[in-house]
Amino acid sequence: MVSLQTPVCDFGRPAPDFRLPGVDGRTWSLDECKGPKGLLVMFICNHCPYVKAIRERIVRDCRELKAYGIHCVAIMSNDPAEYPEDSFDNMKKVAEAFEFPFPYLLDETQEVAKAYGAVCTPDFFGYNADLELQYRGRLDASRKETAPGDVRRDLFEAMKQVAETGKGPEEQIPSMGCSIKWKGN
Repeated sequence: MVSLQTPVCDFGRPAPDFRLPGVDGRTWSLDECKGPKGLLVMFICNHCPYVKAIRERIVRDCRELKAYGIHCVAIMSNDPAEYPEDSFDNMKKVAEAFEFPFPYLLDETQEVAKAYGAVCTPDFFGYNADLELQYRGRLDASRKETAPGDVRRDLFEAMKQVAETGKGPEEQIPSMGCSIKWKGN
């Protein structure tokens, strides 16, 4: 298992559009996912220990961000042929079990992950109301194990700032996780 860190935030980079199938039976576009104050695009999966360690916190933060006008979407771009735990059926089970308050989408061709420049799971892209990138950092200090409950909520605080000011924090700590499982690798 390769562990990677995300690159530094490329402030102002526009969010690439997408149309992807969700576990809810709908096809979702970028515009249908965004909130009035911004959008958090999360590249996650089912099998990665880094994601498993923060799933409950992702759900908590996304629920709370909605009150600030920030909507969220999760995209799974791994190759399920190599990682059956990441299959569409298992995506449905995980979304239901954790009561995901956001669309959970399948990027079967992996084109969306490539367009965003996603490198790992979890990989977070926080956009303002104009869909300009303002955050590319970690959720919190969790790694493969969940960090203590009183740690700084990096992603939540950054996205709250984006909702209020349109700008993300200048200092951001990269997210860390398992490499995206590209087809043919």
